[in-house]
Amino acid sequence: MDINYELYKVFYHVANTLSFSEASRQLFISQSAVSQSIKLLEKKLNQPLFIRSTKRVQLTPEGEILLKHIEPAMSLIRRGENQLLEANTLGGGQLRIGASDTICRYYLVSYLKEFHRRYPKIHIKVNNQTSIACARLLESGQVDFCITNYPNSGLSNTQNVRIIREFHDVFVANEEYYHLKNQKIHLSQLQNCPILMLDRKSTTSEFLHSLFQRHQLDLVPEIELSSNDLLIDLARIGLGIAFVPDYCVPGNLSNLFVLDLQEPIPARQLVVAYNEHLPLSQAAKQFMDML
Repeated sequence: MDINYELYKVFYHVANTLSFSEASRQLFISQSAVSQSIKLLEKKLNQPLFIRSTKRVQLTPEGEILLKHIEPAMSLIRRGENQLLEANTLGGGQLRIGASDTICRYYLVSYLKEFHRRYPKIHIKVNNQTSIACARLLESGQVDFCITNYPNSGLSNTQNVRIIREFHDVFVANEEYYHLKNQKIHLSQLQNCPILMLDRKSTTSEFLHSLFQRHQLDLVPEIELSSNDLLIDLARIGLGIAFVPDYCVPGNLSNLFVLDLQEPIPARQLVVAYNEHLPLSQAAKQFMDML
């Protein structure tokens, strides 16, 4: 099927903005030209791509399917253009990173500071989502690489993984649970305690559920949140026992203590993942080498 790339380009801008007028502004063409291009593309594909009304524009199911394929292609083309414009130097361009809140706060900040000091003309964009969501951003080409906890069910076989460091997850509690301090605790004992943990969309939640299953135990958390910092705060006021990575546990535990488990919790890794089939900019290579 011989379809001009420009038609897909127009479709991409309309699909992203859900506005013919905004797409025309971004493309520097008339709104009429945008409308004609979409009509021509729909005719060639023999599928309606948008539902039009006087107030808004919506993608049809067919349009949603097409966008899933067009978006990575457009991202790859932009990346190629940027690399050519940068002329393979570190004097400009953009660095796109995917990372979770916790990883950004407790690991990435110092590296971002140093990279910006060395290469101030490179624009840094951090897409802040869960580690599993970051893996999907990498799959669709929306980030150059992601820094994630590993294992990560969102990573595919096309993505290379480089280990940065190992860490351990820990259970932390306040003085209400001092009867558990200085003794070996079995996982089965924790079934009777209120467990505070990250929600199901996180690699940490997947890991803990898997750990309990391996010991043939059921895990029913008391509270599930999207922030490790908030879990620690709730443990500090006695709402339960929080399960968090050790690298985000404060150095001064104050009224908190780390439980000593009978069953060892396997180490996990902090990794940088990138797509081996996509070219990496000099900025991305340099940042990854810093890690």
